[in-house]
Amino acid sequence: MSKQENIRNFCIVAHIDHGKSTLADRLLEMTHTVSGREMEEQVLDNMDLERERGITIKARAVRLEYIDKEGQKYAFNLIDTPGHVDFNYEVSRSLSACEGALLVVDATQGIQAQTLANGYLAFDAGLEIIPVINKVDLPAADVDETRHEIEEIVGIPADEAPCISAKTGLNIEAVLDAVIRSVPAPKGDPFSPAQALIFDAVYDSYKGVIVYVRMKEGTLKKGQTIRMMATGAEYEIVEIGYLRPLGLEQKESLEAGEVGFLTAAIKTLSDAQVGDTITTAEHPASQPLPGYKKALPMVYSGVYPADGSHYGDLRDALDKLILNDASLVFEPDTSVALGFGFRCGYLGLLHMEIVLERLEREFNLDLITTAPSVIYQLQMTNGQTVMIDNPTNYPPSEQITAALEPMVKASIILPTEFVGSIMDLCQDRRGVLIDLKYLGPDRVELHYHLPLNEIIYDFFDAL
Repeated sequence: MSKQENIRNFCIVAHIDHGKSTLADRLLEMTHTVSGREMEEQVLDNMDLERERGITIKARAVRLEYIDKEGQKYAFNLIDTPGHVDFNYEVSRSLSACEGALLVVDATQGIQAQTLANGYLAFDAGLEIIPVINKVDLPAADVDETRHEIEEIVGIPADEAPCISAKTGLNIEAVLDAVIRSVPAPKGDPFSPAQALIFDAVYDSYKGVIVYVRMKEGTLKKGQTIRMMATGAEYEIVEIGYLRPLGLEQKESLEAGEVGFLTAAIKTLSDAQVGDTITTAEHPASQPLPGYKKALPMVYSGVYPADGSHYGDLRDALDKLILNDASLVFEPDTSVALGFGFRCGYLGLLHMEIVLERLEREFNLDLITTAPSVIYQLQMTNGQTVMIDNPTNYPPSEQITAALEPMVKASIILPTEFVGSIMDLCQDRRGVLIDLKYLGPDRVELHYHLPLNEIIYDFFDAL
């Protein structure tokens, strides 16, 4: 067991392609968590899709051990998070398991949209934020300007921000020292009633549900009977331990402040809800921990099996996927042409693409999908309010008194020379300009109100 004051729980947040997963690789190497023989690029992105696209989709937690210059041994729980806005929900879940965040900024690009969005998520979660300036080995790197932007735009001091190159391994030790210095040790009493927050879960056909937990209070031991506070379901812990990059390491117990996994032959997928609190049946905690806000789907589409006889397989696949991706929602749907299927709700188009690809690859399904649409709120002449997410259910216009559509508060950060053309693009999509801010001599931030329906088709391609 690690002493609590020597544990550091932190995550890495950044814009897309600013080097989060590469930095995670270097930290694993530096702490000898992964041997040189087993090392590969994006070691934490273990989904084929992540490797092919070079993006992180799932947040991954991993435990590292580090000995500093004074010979003190520390246990780091590192969570690598996605950068795309569609996987924002993954990021917010990860933050609740941490006390600190490394905010990685590319020295050649400076602050970008998701740097800000993920930075603010970390602020809201009350985390200690450590800025890290990456890619300083590139000829276009401007470290002083990046420091200035971090202080001006994000509003955190960047004088002591480590300047690193995650690719070449330059100055990585400074990041580890900054984590020890700035990230607070976790709080929690190992002897009080157990409270463990479920921040993720995956389904394993042999072990049942593997639950990833952050111990907030108390201790959980192998063989103990646990209770899920949301459903009241009780199970006996079969395995418990730490998360390693290339597998799970079994231990006898997990104490307050630690991050780890447990399995308890959980076969009912709905019993292991992300955001639920696990306690012991013997000395249960009086209150569950605050869970997560429900993610609201933005884009809907119909998903049907190419062969109608595979409807049951599709339902099982969605049930297992939802365990690992709690932001996905679905309900049964039928179509005259396509038969039985499901109407699925996603956080965005990239999320939709990834979900469909995961269903086809991981569960060997052949799928037919309908064009994406958004949800409309209609006020009817009889005083009712109805929500319509399927164009085929849209009522005749004479029955509708008002139709409301989802709007997006968009923030677009762009070089000054493109302001005119981007403003034209937004006006064409029924956008309303709110304001325009200069972030520096060559960068502008535009704020627009845009209908979501205009964005989901090809707005990003046109951009």
